[in-house]
Amino acid sequence: MGIRLGCIADDFTGATDLANNLVRAGMRVVQLIDVPQDGAGRTVDADAVVIALKSRTTPAPEAVEASLRALDWLRSTGAEQIYFKYCSTFDSTRAGNIGPVTEALMDALGTDFTVATPAFPDNGRTVFKGHLFVGDVLLSESGMRHHPLTPMTDSNLVSVLGAQSTRPVGLIDHTVVAAGAGAIRARVDELRKEGVGTAIVDAVSNDDLVRLGAAVRELPLVTAGSGLAIGLPANWGFEPSPAAARLPSPGGHRAIVSGSVSTATNGQVLEFLRGGRPAFGVDPLRIAAGEDVAGRALAFAASHLADGPVLVYSTEAPDAVKNVQGRLGVAEAGELVEQTLARVAQGLVDLGVRQLVVAGGETSGAVVQALGITGLRIGPQIDPGVPWCAADLPDGQTLHITLKSGNFGGPDFFTASFAHLDRDAHLDRDARLDRDARLDRDAHLDGETA
Repeated sequence: MGIRLGCIADDFTGATDLANNLVRAGMRVVQLIDVPQDGAGRTVDADAVVIALKSRTTPAPEAVEASLRALDWLRSTGAEQIYFKYCSTFDSTRAGNIGPVTEALMDALGTDFTVATPAFPDNGRTVFKGHLFVGDVLLSESGMRHHPLTPMTDSNLVSVLGAQSTRPVGLIDHTVVAAGAGAIRARVDELRKEGVGTAIVDAVSNDDLVRLGAAVRELPLVTAGSGLAIGLPANWGFEPSPAAARLPSPGGHRAIVSGSVSTATNGQVLEFLRGGRPAFGVDPLRIAAGEDVAGRALAFAASHLADGPVLVYSTEAPDAVKNVQGRLGVAEAGELVEQTLARVAQGLVDLGVRQLVVAGGETSGAVVQALGITGLRIGPQIDPGVPWCAADLPDGQTLHITLKSGNFGGPDFFTASFAHLDRDAHLDRDARLDRDARLDRDAHLDGETA
């Protein structure tokens, strides 16, 4: 059948978020870590391919270059439509990278128009009159206003994207979306005549995203958070299929590595600590002073892994983060923590961890690269936008891993994720036993008949 949808995600957690929604909608999905080299993988047997980049916070020219490389690879597979995926909180600065990457992809594809919506209602991200809401508050009033790399202080997405774009940015509001795919296409025609290049699209429900998905079937390029993924597979006749999310049975020790400073992850760390579970806090100032923080974290983990999940974290409150950044610099502080947590993740795997939760987009990218993971099989959803995945380690063993966006998941996510994996493994084991019993029974009946 070939590749229907080719996806470019600007970070690793966002890539699994997108792949998760496509799998739930019935597509067979392969997620690749960065662009394959030397033409590898161009015969991928899948309905959709998601290429995970680490380009959300890189300088705009670098993000554009990486995205165009991904586009070239996806077009070589025959992908019929391209999906540029960014965060559901529209993480970016006034210089980009959403606008520059979008326009570079438009130019490369020879299209004059595309849509943009980070809406993901299942995770509390909605767009109304062009303004992005996180739960019940505007983006500008949410915890994202304190983000250390991409503080979001403007909830008006037409304004935010307009500051990053050379083409005019318009709006397809909720009254049009509610009227259906035909009304959306008519509004697109109007905006094109006005010279608009990208339109922010309102969406306050999954139904809105389904209507939008049907309306953009013929666009060469769509841009969105992961929410729009629920409305696209039906364009090619796909339907939900639980079998698409089946993974091998899990084993080994369990651990969590958290580098996110989001409000949601802060709460998850506190919930884990309140439970009295083993946790090691990583101090960026100690790393900068030359201490072997990774070694100390691994020594701590080694003495606790047999008793259950161990957490290694660098999560801090906004004021503490600003203090560290003021002393070390924003980029330097982030790089120190990412590389330390990546070393910790490597060491944890060496200690026998085979079920690993990673929190934070930048941290996930560093960890996946450090572990030498080149691809992921997408498994069952833990929370909206966060699935378990399976990766083949360089030594041939299987690692169950989840790459969690900092903003996603409930307060008990860290412990609930492992319980979810246990439950799915138990159900899968029961299903296999039932199948084997049926096969034995059928074979016995066939023997009696003979």
